Amino acid sequence: MDRPPHRGGHSVWRRLAVALGYRPDEDTAPRILAKGWGRMAERLMEEARSRGIPLREDPVMATLLARVDVDQEIPPILYRAVAEILAFIYALNDKEEKIAS
Repeated sequence: MDRPPHRGGHSVWRRLAVALGYRPDEDTAPRILAKGWGRMAERLMEEARSRGIPLREDPVMATLLARVDVDQEIPPILYRAVAEILAFIYALNDKEEKIAS
């Protein structure tokens, strides 16, 4: 399992980003597509913004999801929390579609 980088025995918890993905035809649950701390987190967020992918800031959820290895499905214990994130994203998409039409 990946862990945050360490310096001098202390974790470096500047910024954390975790990217989720779900392919209903291939996956049984959402999976971790990428994750990173510090500059890598900033790059992940910049890439998401440039592609129009919604972001949600939730340090506790990001910390839990970061414990899952990249390309692994999230564990069942996180299903409900991730479902809430997906509902948030779907609601944002609905608002954007209504504004655009």
